[in-house]
Amino acid sequence: MRTQWVAKLALPVSERDHIQGPKGASITLVEYGDYECPYCGQAYPVVKEVQERLGDRLRFVFRNFPLSTMHPHAEQAAEAAEMVGAHGKFWEMHDALYENQDALDDEDLVEYAAALGLDPSRFTNELAKHTKAARVREDFMSGARSGVNGTPTFFINGVRHDDSFDLVTLLKAMEAAL
Repeated sequence: MRTQWVAKLALPVSERDHIQGPKGASITLVEYGDYECPYCGQAYPVVKEVQERLGDRLRFVFRNFPLSTMHPHAEQAAEAAEMVGAHGKFWEMHDALYENQDALDDEDLVEYAAALGLDPSRFTNELAKHTKAARVREDFMSGARSGVNGTPTFFINGVRHDDSFDLVTLLKAMEAAL
């Protein structure tokens, strides 16, 4: 008999998370992502399409997993998303970062935050002080405890999805989880 190890989400989804979709959705998709990762950039429109197709049957959760040794702007971008999130605009910043992956230096982050109504000087000051570093680290550590070792990593109803994240494969995996 062969034992198969299945990676499961170590930190359950809670109010601390950034969530789109109803709490009672039949499918919960958690992504551990990096804003500078090209594969996460490829997954971004796939997730949007999955959300559109599944509607209220899906609850989508995003958690930060910046691979800062490979992506020098990833951690700062994650902190920026969390700072904007504290003002109720996490998803707008999340989308701006993925839609502008080639422009993630500090000046770009300030520009995106300002476009979302944040005070540029206050945002710059908070970014320099790394006020959301602990939150980003929390996400990262929960990912590491869940078996995340690259991005993007998806969990479907708490179980790691170890297959491709193309639209057809991801949809099939979510339907199977039902």
